[in-house]
Amino acid sequence: MRHRMLVLGNALAVTVGFISLMSASLAGQSQPPAAIAPTPLKQATAPRNTWRPARTPWGHPDLRGIWDFQSVTPLERPAELAGRDVLPDEEAAALERRALERLNADRRDGGAEADLARAYNEVWYGRKPVSNKRTSLVIDPQDGRVPPLTAEGQKILAQSRNRRGDQGAVAWADELDSYTRCISRVMPRFPQNYNSGTQIFQTPDYVVLQYEQFDRRVIPLDGRAHLDKKIRQWNGDSRGHWDGDTLVVDTTNFTDKQEFRGIPQGTLHLIERFTRVDEKTINYEATIDDPTVWTRRWTVLLPWQKDDSYQMFEYACHEGNYGMEGILSGGRVEEQAAETSNNVPK
Repeated sequence: MRHRMLVLGNALAVTVGFISLMSASLAGQSQPPAAIAPTPLKQATAPRNTWRPARTPWGHPDLRGIWDFQSVTPLERPAELAGRDVLPDEEAAALERRALERLNADRRDGGAEADLARAYNEVWYGRKPVSNKRTSLVIDPQDGRVPPLTAEGQKILAQSRNRRGDQGAVAWADELDSYTRCISRVMPRFPQNYNSGTQIFQTPDYVVLQYEQFDRRVIPLDGRAHLDKKIRQWNGDSRGHWDGDTLVVDTTNFTDKQEFRGIPQGTLHLIERFTRVDEKTINYEATIDDPTVWTRRWTVLLPWQKDDSYQMFEYACHEGNYGMEGILSGGRVEEQAAETSNNVPK
């Protein structure tokens, strides 16, 4: 978990200026790209209604503004809700209420001492989940469950756990994931309970996603090819195009230094779809396409909610940096204790 301190005014001003310069230099290149064909996906969403989004001055669907994707809907469908994709209004509201009560740190047992031990109490969390009557964020497969790992995926996971010190003391800084080290957050962005705002900027030739946590993604729409496969980036290399009213973003070139569920992302191909379905909602769909790791593709649907009152803060994450010395020092103490124990005469 991380703190946030200062308003993002300067960072956002830099972003706007940056994309304006890029737009001017690439004027006339806003045609839908021929190099990136829409990835054929089995869409599991409800049929589109007749509502149509407002347009930017250059004619694209308008996604600009600050959006919040906080959710209490689980990634995978619980066993007790098997076979039920969507709940009735009253039951969905009751499920959300119970989830918020369960998450409320101030109501957990243990008193003041436990509250101090857990480091973060309820004041750090903004509990405004986006309404979602679905029983899981996973919409494909239809059972609402993440598919099994391949044999290679299981091997990669075992190697990663061993390397990262999950079986013993942490030996080196790179055994800790990028989120713990306050470097970056893994893609795709699944729900989080604080700092869950994202501001979208648009020009004719670029879309920029400014996440409140860590990262900024600059997505060109001009049909350029992906970077050379040898060039790896924290959030991958993204290329976008419009498919009707839907922004489709194709991302490759992830680095193995980012991990999802403990698995390095170097072989991931991510396809994202942003569709504004009403004045206050974007349907965000993310398809994970990684046959090295997963036995099949799988897709998540996560509604984003427009919130003009949301205040973006600088994500001044530092706990991992301050904690690194203590974590590694603890590892050295454990190693010395083990060495001493091994040298004791039997």
